[in-house]
Amino acid sequence: MTAGTAWLLLAAYAWMSLATFLAFAWDKRCARLGKRRVPERTLHLLELFGGWPGALAGQSFLRHKSVKLSYRVVLWVIVVLHVAGWGVFVYLRARTG
Repeated sequence: MTAGTAWLLLAAYAWMSLATFLAFAWDKRCARLGKRRVPERTLHLLELFGGWPGALAGQSFLRHKSVKLSYRVVLWVIVVLHVAGWGVFVYLRARTG
């Protein structure tokens, strides 16, 4: 992986995390106002596409989606998939030199 590709991936994670955090904030606002909420499927797709750090930040700082067990389980499966994927990538890169 070149340095440019690494920066591009880091930027993608950062942008997706920001988008996910903002979606969490919007969903919490809608919940408080009794308006139509962001579907959980949408939030999970944002997490899957790299926004999981923003989701974890949203849970912590906004105290949103932090109680519902079924939501947390899916989020943590997504986190584990990302971390495992990067672990496999680093392992394979180290083996091939």
